[in-house]
Amino acid sequence: MEEKGSAKKKLDKGIKAVPKRVKKLRARPLRRTKTCGGSQNEFISPEGKKYSKTFSLADFEIGKKLGIGKFGKVYLCREKKSGYVCAIKVLYIDRLRKFQVERTLRREVEVMANVRHPNIVRLFGYFFDEKRVYLILEFCSKGELFDVLYDVGKFSERRAAHYVRDLADALYYLHQKNIIHRDIKPENLLIDSKGRIKLADFGWSAHVKPGRKRRTMCGTTEYIPPELIKKEPHDLNVDVWALGVLTYEFLHGRAPFVGDNRRDIFKKVEAVDFKFPESFSREAKSFVSKLLQRDPEKRLKLEDVPKHPFITKHCGTRRDKTEP
Repeated sequence: MEEKGSAKKKLDKGIKAVPKRVKKLRARPLRRTKTCGGSQNEFISPEGKKYSKTFSLADFEIGKKLGIGKFGKVYLCREKKSGYVCAIKVLYIDRLRKFQVERTLRREVEVMANVRHPNIVRLFGYFFDEKRVYLILEFCSKGELFDVLYDVGKFSERRAAHYVRDLADALYYLHQKNIIHRDIKPENLLIDSKGRIKLADFGWSAHVKPGRKRRTMCGTTEYIPPELIKKEPHDLNVDVWALGVLTYEFLHGRAPFVGDNRRDIFKKVEAVDFKFPESFSREAKSFVSKLLQRDPEKRLKLEDVPKHPFITKHCGTRRDKTEP
């Protein structure tokens, strides 16, 4: 939670964007234990002096439960001193050890702590005790994009184009830092109070040096590209393939490669075997086709996404801040 100036003034300004229904938090039973350590969060006092602080559970009012995952839970919360609303992801250490994902968590924290982008969920800091690890995250009041898509069935081309443009911008930012996300899907995308898309969950992310490739098989079945299925080394272009699958799912309500089992899906992915519904415009078909190329090097470059007719038709040539 870095603040350059009056911390209270900035945080008060930020809280105004939070819907009124979340401003009154009901305390939830989350047992407090002694903090063993955490990140050093830097602040500037009203007198202009810098100071560092490691947060603890006592610094927050805990509100309703926002979600439950394999390794823990996510709660709505508010930092007591500033009144800033955020989310706390509580991970249980015994579960992390049982499934041997401590290294995955360290990588996720390392990546998120060093990225700043309007379409990437912000990690403000972390702390831990003997039983749990706590991640202090940006609160996205409209929840998972998966739930939004499920409710409406599919998005209009205009809405999909805005989401895809912003996500492509976030991925281009990550790729410039030599970071691959490797698990893009609706469940890992959140929506904030202003309707902006936010990329989250960096558990499968990895650094890749220029000219080098990775070999780990990972990701969600419907989004895995041909090179991973063939167990070939992969690079940043796996995210571009996933962007193509996501665009198709936005416009149709389901992924382009479906089957009765994992093997059937993989066969279709290897053959790039999918069909466009009649509802797809010519520009949408062109855009998805340029992303879903079997050869990773032939896929549309992320920096060229905003220039494609599918994007310019619905978003224009200038980046705006309007909600889709």
